[in-house]
Amino acid sequence: MMAKIRGVNLGEWLVLEKWMNPDLFAGTTAEDEDELCRQLPREELVKRLTHHQDTYITRDDFFYIKERGLNTVRIPVPHFIFGDDPVYCDPYVPCVEYLDKAFDWAAEAGLKILIDLHTAPESQNGFDNGGICGVCKWAQSPERIERVLKVLEMLADRYGEKEALWGIQLLNEPVSEPVWIHASKNYKPHNPERAKGSSFVPLSTLYDFYEKGYERLRAHMPEDKMVVFHDGFRFDAWHDFFIEHDFKNVILDAHWYLGMTPGGALGDCDLTYMEKILRDHAYNLEQMEKVVPVVVGEWCLSHNLPEGMTDLEKQLSYRMIGDAQLSAWEHGTGYFFWSYKLISEPDGWDFRRCVEKGWMPSNVETGR
Repeated sequence: MMAKIRGVNLGEWLVLEKWMNPDLFAGTTAEDEDELCRQLPREELVKRLTHHQDTYITRDDFFYIKERGLNTVRIPVPHFIFGDDPVYCDPYVPCVEYLDKAFDWAAEAGLKILIDLHTAPESQNGFDNGGICGVCKWAQSPERIERVLKVLEMLADRYGEKEALWGIQLLNEPVSEPVWIHASKNYKPHNPERAKGSSFVPLSTLYDFYEKGYERLRAHMPEDKMVVFHDGFRFDAWHDFFIEHDFKNVILDAHWYLGMTPGGALGDCDLTYMEKILRDHAYNLEQMEKVVPVVVGEWCLSHNLPEGMTDLEKQLSYRMIGDAQLSAWEHGTGYFFWSYKLISEPDGWDFRRCVEKGWMPSNVETGR
């Protein structure tokens, strides 16, 4: 039986999201990493990103994570991580040396790593975390799809034999039609001309990409390493897909944020409704686990609590919803909390502060 995954995302380290660390975007009108790289002079861009990547996550963080009972980190990386092809990698700044460091630190601390390819050329979702707000054209170009397959091969070739590697995720959050309709209203493009023609990732395209991606990874990576498939916000679409394929050591990844369910975040919605959502998630996990192991690759503690709550009331509210989610995720193979560190909010809900404020167990493995 596969060991339960107790993990946390190292978001904002190698893939930028402005809301997590707005200071990086100071002096620009950029809302995403693509535009930041286009607006800042090259010397300033490299200086700013180097300082960020040198300090945001360090060796000490890997030991902190291990000491809190976690066993795996999910590391989002950009498609331009290697800086190997000007067509796809300019004007961005490559960052593979930091992933190299992560493997050294993980080996020292006794952690495993899931490499998560978080962005694609011209974006697979149009989110800020996809690199380009309001643009979603990756799936429309065979050349861009092939580029992502090549990057996956390069990642597998470089890290496939590493003891600390748990697996590689083929692509983060390739967007469905309903989610794209919502995203296109909320993530406005800096360049509307560039965004023209953007659309969701069809399921047929995603099936084909995943089949090819699995084969390309397996050519460079041992069978005991995991290949992770995001559900593309279409959890029910994967039952027959995995039955029909003779894949070895694969994982389905679902991202479930309670604060994004109808009714909003804790304090704004009916807690009975949230409990129903979690029961549904637990049931869905149980059913899908009969076919393929499932991890909840992103989840968090709901936020936006009512004004005027005392620290104790906040602690009890956050702890209640945190415990409820952890119980639900136990019906699957594990989880990765989003995210380990958050700079943008003084009363934020990143993993470190959730532990230090008593909003989550100080040791996730024991629940104490």
